[in-house]
Amino acid sequence: MHSVTITRTIDASRTDIREAMLELERFTLAAGFDEVDVDGRTIRVANAVGVAEIELELAVVDDPDAAFAYEQREGIFEEMRTAFTLTSVPDGTEVEATTEFALDIPLVGGVLDATLIKRQRRTELEAQLDYIEEAI
Repeated sequence: MHSVTITRTIDASRTDIREAMLELERFTLAAGFDEVDVDGRTIRVANAVGVAEIELELAVVDDPDAAFAYEQREGIFEEMRTAFTLTSVPDGTEVEATTEFALDIPLVGGVLDATLIKRQRRTELEAQLDYIEEAI
């Protein structure tokens, strides 16, 4: 299993940050995906990564330890899960975003590797935290 984690302190309340995350379409688009479709608690995304096109169907899941979390239902990963946790700190709220994934090697082959996925995912998560700061 591979993991990508970023952490940032945002000068806002946990409630305000969570509300920005729950604007699912805007929050997901902020990651820079080429296509986003939100239907209730289902999110479909498509994105060009390197020479490959990645399409995922994600499900928002309840997680008592996270303010917001989702898992892959369908896509190139054997499994993939992202969770955002919020912790109050003196300067606002610390946001920690973690994506854990296992590649389904027969589907991905030599085109994508964990290093490329990690780099892309880090960029997407940073962009989502930028969106939260701008939205609040």
